Amino acid sequence: MLKRLNRSEVPVEETWNLDDLFPSPEAWEAEMAAVEAAVSGVTAFKGRLGEGPAVLLACLEAEEALQARLIRVATYARLRLSADGTCPANQAAAGRVGTLMARVGAELSFIRSEILELPEGAVSQYLEAEPGLAPFRRTLEDLLELKPHRLSAETEAAIAALGEVLAAPYNIYTRAKASDMEFAPFTGPEGKPVPNSFALYETMYEQAPDAGVRRAAFASFVEGLKRYQNTFAATFATEIQKNVALARLRRYPSATHMLLHPQQVPVATYEQVLDTIQTELAPHMRRYASLRRRVLGLEKLYYCDIKAPLDPDFRPGCTFEAATDLILEALAVLGPEYGEIMRTALGNRWIDRADNVGKSTGAFCASPYGAHAFILLTWTGTMRCAFTLAHELGHAGHFMLAMRNQRLPNTRPSMFFVEAPSTMNEIILGNHLLARCEDERLRRWVIMQLLGTFHHNFVTHLLEGELQRRMLALAEAGKPITARVLNEAKGDILAAFWGDTVEIDEGARLTWMRQPHYYMGLYPYTYAAGLAAAVAIHERMRREGSPAVENWLQALKSGGTLKPMELMRLAGVDMTTPAPIREAVAHVGELVDQLEASFGAAGYGGPLSGR
Repeated sequence: MLKRLNRSEVPVEETWNLDDLFPSPEAWEAEMAAVEAAVSGVTAFKGRLGEGPAVLLACLEAEEALQARLIRVATYARLRLSADGTCPANQAAAGRVGTLMARVGAELSFIRSEILELPEGAVSQYLEAEPGLAPFRRTLEDLLELKPHRLSAETEAAIAALGEVLAAPYNIYTRAKASDMEFAPFTGPEGKPVPNSFALYETMYEQAPDAGVRRAAFASFVEGLKRYQNTFAATFATEIQKNVALARLRRYPSATHMLLHPQQVPVATYEQVLDTIQTELAPHMRRYASLRRRVLGLEKLYYCDIKAPLDPDFRPGCTFEAATDLILEALAVLGPEYGEIMRTALGNRWIDRADNVGKSTGAFCASPYGAHAFILLTWTGTMRCAFTLAHELGHAGHFMLAMRNQRLPNTRPSMFFVEAPSTMNEIILGNHLLARCEDERLRRWVIMQLLGTFHHNFVTHLLEGELQRRMLALAEAGKPITARVLNEAKGDILAAFWGDTVEIDEGARLTWMRQPHYYMGLYPYTYAAGLAAAVAIHERMRREGSPAVENWLQALKSGGTLKPMELMRLAGVDMTTPAPIREAVAHVGELVDQLEASFGAAGYGGPLSGR
């Protein structure tokens, strides 16, 4: 049986270089101690923020410097844990950082409380009198918007001190997923046992051309999930109940209102994304599912078949080196500065692409201020991996440009905007590939890669958002959330979306267990919003060329200086209306049309309208 590598056995060139953050664990230890000692330099301002704008400026600058150091310390620990969650030293380091962040949050909570206790109009007067406060304008104005929902200084300090406890659902989920969950080997085509894991299933077996391999791997995967469903349901329920309780304490109409407040997104826009895509995308994806069943010659299409390649004998491999060249070529349209960031990321070990025991699943990009981005994924040699890499490089390019142009308080935009730069890179890569296709079989294959992007963001993540919406409603109605409730709700959501085109079996109902996004606020639906915006902005680039590209780059460099709808408008799209969402959904329909025509012309059972 093939053996998964331990972290110590992974080739170093396939790992990120954490020495760029700290040259050794000892250097990290020293900085962590120094950060703890530096907290007193900020708390020295406690009780003094009403003395005038100069004092407020000095306090905010001291806090900014401390937060920059704390971010680096925390990122180092998080990346080590993500690379190997089974390592006790990594677990301990992450735990210590969690404790430190909770302590710092509690001790610095006085800043927000004292600012909100200033007399009406004082913040505006401070901003006018002290030019040095300009970089903190957005922070101060956003804070004032929270004033109706702030509690007493003592209560805010107590909540901040509980930061590590409030983060427990996410930490329990990720620790169990990385360190404890195991999946039994399954029997491969040659009768030999094949290893399984979260990363191997999601990056390799789920897209295997052999239905026997797909289904055997899925059976192993589902059995592994089932053993943890009650534990994970408890963590999910705790996360939901935490947000409901905090929303009531802070006098929000609902947890949804509270979670959308920092995103600066109206509830109507959130509902619009969820409702429009589910209603209008479902017919196109059902056609795609019917096409898949007929082309693959399956009597029934099970949930584990919905990502199977439609042309199993045509699977162009993609090495990391080939993907590097392809991505750099595609993203050249975004100009030399952006290209330089991409080349450095791909060539200087910003990316951890190995598979090893204990490594975090999925993919992410961390961008600690003052350093550079770090990307995690698992490379399995498929073009889907190239799209994932392009996606994470979109985050890297965004935050590197923001960090070069903004102070720390202004680097992070609303979560609503965050997935637009990442999905933009996927759209650029897909269209670049299509433009080069001369062979119909290759063109068909590229269309399927693009549809993979839409499936991931418009289906997988969007339906996660729908589950969140339903669970929040249940909790606010005082109803319990259990594994059975989650399984039934997930099954109902999938059945409503796919209709009778996909068999929603036990494994499908357990898919709520696969993603960490439920523990990150109302994050899942933002993938769909970002992709819809990216489609519209890319179309503008195609029509207008350089001016549209410059608008896009300016939006990236603006970081968090503007609210999300203003950032979107700067880039050339109005997300306050459903038009961009409908245009993106219509684009999916056009891609499915092209596939149906192509497979029909290739003789797969005649015209495949399926309508």
